[in-house]
Amino acid sequence: MSNGYELDQLDRDILFQLQRDGRLTNVELAKRVGLTPPPCLRRVRRLEEAGVITGYRARVSPEAMGCGLEVTVSVEVSVSDLETLERLESTIAAYDEVVEFRRVFGTPDYYLRVLVADYAAYEAFQTNKIIGIPGVARVISQPTMKKIKVVD
Repeated sequence: MSNGYELDQLDRDILFQLQRDGRLTNVELAKRVGLTPPPCLRRVRRLEEAGVITGYRARVSPEAMGCGLEVTVSVEVSVSDLETLERLESTIAAYDEVVEFRRVFGTPDYYLRVLVADYAAYEAFQTNKIIGIPGVARVISQPTMKKIKVVD
């Protein structure tokens, strides 16, 4: 691993269980991985300190938050100067609607995952927030039809 922490099978089992349910008590986690609670807790703390476990969070239904439409957006840029690209990235990253933002090799240059209420909200987002950013050459939007598998 890049952080110098080598995972053994027990670490992997702990991570697997925590990914499935981050609210497990240490006692329940220890039982599931075949440890007693004190060494299990030490391992979890080591994984946290090493940066292997980067945090805990609640998964919230987008629909419950009024964001029932997910759109995958590809963005191509027409510039290559670093200053314009950094400004474009910081602008897009600041939008609440953008829940994932990746620069990729090749074409397109960026992929965004956008959550909004409906098609009208997406149209407003694209028209008012994305199209006018300096350097944006092309935007292709692909609304999600059905989620088959999602891994957080």
